[in-house]
This record gives sequence, C-alpha cells and structure tokens, in this order.
Amino acid sequence: MWLFAFHSLLYRTARQAVIWAAVLLFALVLALTGANAQYGRPAKVSKGPRALGLLQLAANGKAHLIPITIMVDGRFYDAAAYKASPVPMALQPETVYEALRAGISQGIFTISDARNSNDNWIADGTWVPAGAAPAKSTHTAEASPVLGDNDAPPVLRRPSSEKPNSENKPAESKPPEKKPAESKSQSAPPTSPPAIASGTATSAPPPAGEIPAPEDKDHPVLRRGIPARTTQPKKVEAPANQPPAPAAKAKFTGATGAVQLIPAVSDADGADPRPYAYDAKPEQMQEFRKKMLALAVVELRARARQIGPAAAESVAPARAARGQHRPATEPKLQPNFEDVQLRVFDLSNSNEPILVLTANARLLRHSTEPVTPDLQYFITLAAHSDINGDLRKLFSSVTDTGHLDVIPRMELIDAVDADGDGRGDLLFRRISDAGSAFAIYRVTSDQLWPLFERTPSGP
Repeated sequence: MWLFAFHSLLYRTARQAVIWAAVLLFALVLALTGANAQYGRPAKVSKGPRALGLLQLAANGKAHLIPITIMVDGRFYDAAAYKASPVPMALQPETVYEALRAGISQGIFTISDARNSNDNWIADGTWVPAGAAPAKSTHTAEASPVLGDNDAPPVLRRPSSEKPNSENKPAESKPPEKKPAESKSQSAPPTSPPAIASGTATSAPPPAGEIPAPEDKDHPVLRRGIPARTTQPKKVEAPANQPPAPAAKAKFTGATGAVQLIPAVSDADGADPRPYAYDAKPEQMQEFRKKMLALAVVELRARARQIGPAAAESVAPARAARGQHRPATEPKLQPNFEDVQLRVFDLSNSNEPILVLTANARLLRHSTEPVTPDLQYFITLAAHSDINGDLRKLFSSVTDTGHLDVIPRMELIDAVDADGDGRGDLLFRRISDAGSAFAIYRVTSDQLWPLFERTPSGP
C-alpha cells in the first residue's frame, strides 16, 4: 500500500514539473516573438532585380534617366555596366521607373530608348506626372465590340463584319450609324482588307498596360509596361503627406535650377514606398539649424588646422607686403556660411530625426578678412537627434577647392529605399576633379555605412 501511495505522489510531482516547464517555455517564446515584432525589420524584402536611377526633369516636362545601381540577390552592381549587351538591363525599353521625392511618388517614367554619350548612359522616355489623367486608348469606335442582347450568348464581331443577325434586332436601332461605314467600305474595296487586319486582336498594337511575356521564365526582369491600374493608387498616396513634399521640392528646385533631380526606382516587388520626410515645426527646424551650424563650425576649424601650414604660407606674403607681423595669439577663425541646406528625415519610421546639412563656407579672421580669399570650403554633416534633443554626429565630410582631387565634396540628392526593405537610405553625388559619381549610404546607430560607391566618370 505504501509503495502505491509513493508511486502516485511521485507521478503527481513529475506531472506538475512538466506543466510548469511547458508554461515557462511558452512564455519565453512569446517574449521572443514580441521582441522580434517590435525591433524586427519588415518581412517583405526585395531580392531584386531592383534598379535605382536619377530622373532629370526639365521645366518643359522632358525627362531623362541616369542609371545608378541595380540590386540582384542582395548585391549592388553598377547599373550602367550590368548586362550591357549592348544596352544595360536597367535601361531596356518599356522599363518603368517610379520617381520618388522623399518617398512620395511624383510620377511614372517609361524608357523608350537609351544612348551612350562619352561613356555615360542616359535614357529617354515618357514622363507621366502623378495625378495626371491616364493616356487614352488608341482604339477607335469601330474597333469596339457591338453589344447585343444581354441574355444571348456572347458573339465575337469584327469592325468591318457583316450586319448583325436578325436575332439581335435591338442592335438595328441605329441604322444611320452603320450605313455610312458600309458605303465607305464598298466605295473603297482596296483599303478594306488592311482595315480588317488592323482590327483583329492578333495584329492590333498591345495596350500600354499589357506586359510581354519574357522568353526565359528564370531570367530576372524589372518593372515592365505601364500598368494603368498600378499607377492610380500611388497617385492617390502622393497627397497623403503633403507638408514635407513642398519643402523638398523647393530645395531641389533651388539647388538645381530649372532641372529637378528625383530618384527613381524600378522593381516588380519590394516594400511599398512611404514618406521619409520628418514633420518638424518651424521653431524645431530653427533649433536643428542652430545646432548643426555649431557642429559645422567645429568641423571647419579642425579642417583648417589640418591644412594650417599651407594656409599660413599663402597668407604670409600678403602680410609681408603690407608690413604686418603675425600676432602672438591668433583669433579663432569664424566661418561665413553660404548656400546652407538642412534636410530632416525619418528613415526607419521610428520618429527619430536624421539631420543632413550641406553648406559652403569661407573662414574669416577679424570677421572681415578671409584667411585665404580664394579658398572655399564644402561641408556635409549628418547627425542623429536623440530623445533629449542632443545631436550625435554620424558623418562629416569637409573639403576645399584646393583638395578636390583627394577629398570630393558631397551633394545630397534625397532619401530613397535602395534595397527594397522599406527603410530609407541616403543618396549622394560625390564631385571631385576626376568627375562625379553616386554613392548610397545606410544610416546606422553611429555612422553612415556605404552600400554602393560608384567610380567617378566625367564631369
């Protein structure tokens, strides 16, 4: 008896231990799942091909596309050289690009042809702004099918076919419209066969929305054709975040004159575009500008100390000519900023502002006398503003007109989703004595990580 009681007690104890272990394991799984849901990245990630280009939009509505990069299987390649046989894959005819300014759709660009000028590829095509009416079909009224009785079985008809059967008497209610067409076809019999051929479904030009099937199913393709139904929803999404869009447009228009520079993406898959502009109040923008300029002053002075001996040698002859001597204590150099542009982004949809400042500057001594009158500095700064409003420097590039052969100046184009994961990246153009090249950087917690850097080619 006592053996049976001991066995029952042991069984109950073991069963309770198993139950508690299962409960703890289930709680651990829930905790890990919640953490992944909070900090994990979007599940929908494009594997490519995903092409990125820069759209040059003139004031008269003409547009051209410059290829930048193409991502295939998570790796970035130069879009101007990838599968160029002879035209690069990113510039194949009928390839569709969606122009995105700070993540907001601006329109659709469809490539018609591409050309190579001085080893630089550029594509021409058709530009349709967001919100514009879709292109009307080229089919005439004669090519549309004639509808008969709704209860009758469907019958295919050709535009120049014979009169309808006697069964479809409701269709005879418009005899005046049919007789001129018949008399015209009888009076000009040589032209009637081409009209019949053009009206057939096999020889008619495909509508703009149809997509020709590729010969190789395994061959990667970009976004092709002009999907009318696809462009309409994105035109509706454009006004969703109207406040950031005008600011970005004004800055681009002012920076590039009459030609606007807009990143454009072609991808049949990937995350849906979303706005990357940070909605900041005017007083908040003024505070951001003040802090970024203070940080820029520190970076410029540090750069001036690096090239100090060269600057001192250039100033010494001028002082000697004026009979001046070097003072015992030099005053601090005060930058005079020009063409200051500050843009604020929310790249990860976390409401954490990423600040990017670009400016030109000249260092002044005694507030009026330049250290080197012919030396102009170019500075690009990127910083992250934390919850307390403090700035954490992520990137700094300072160069001058005398060192563009070594350090290129960085010109911010815009924020764009380069790899199709829904997160914004920063697109720059690096300008040096060797030419210009594009670069894409991913914003991390402490720096800008280069995703793609192109070799400079041509001015």
